[in-house]
Amino acid sequence: MRAPIVLAVDTTDLERAREWVHATRESISIIKLGLEFFLAHGQSGVSYVREGAPELELFLDLKLHDIPNTVAGATRAISEIQPDYLTVHASGGESMISAAVGELPLGKITAVTLLTSLSESEIEQLGITGSSGEIVNRWAQSAVRAGARAIVASPHEVESLRASLPQEITLITPGVRPHGSAKADQSRVATPEEAISWGANFVVIGRPITSGSTLKEIAENAARIAASF
Repeated sequence: MRAPIVLAVDTTDLERAREWVHATRESISIIKLGLEFFLAHGQSGVSYVREGAPELELFLDLKLHDIPNTVAGATRAISEIQPDYLTVHASGGESMISAAVGELPLGKITAVTLLTSLSESEIEQLGITGSSGEIVNRWAQSAVRAGARAIVASPHEVESLRASLPQEITLITPGVRPHGSAKADQSRVATPEEAISWGANFVVIGRPITSGSTLKEIAENAARIAASF
């Protein structure tokens, strides 16, 4: 059963990444490749991993954040691999987000709001005003005005985002941990079932699946979590 799972392929080992994707392809919907992987292997590495499960969507998690012209150029440079989702930082502002949108007409520019590793006290120390919920909603509204078609936020902000944003906006939640899983470096977390019930379209899951010692165990982890939806 394919579930609304974004598999976080958090490795720079090219063969391991492809094996993880191939092993879990019947249970997940989207492959997420991040900055570390992209810097190690570039566009050819992304294409190689994608070949292991071409039916799945690609979430390229680069979290672009720079002046609008630079972000436009970066988006243009990777547009040929046609990511279905490409992340930018919502805090980069509407001009930056709009510049990215203009260079990826067939994909969804995906605005990352507050990182789920940030606690309330750390947010306060950074001088960002408002609660995490207020900040996320403010940044998400701004990103959507600029043309973002997907938003990344913690499960705890999803319900208010679903109520305030257009229904066609895709909501993706990291910081998701199945029952019994360690929080690791995440602060604002929930179970996959909670996140979906609160309005998320997809949940990002990595280590609870990929920490299996064999590919068979990794496939079983993905199938077990998928069955919980």
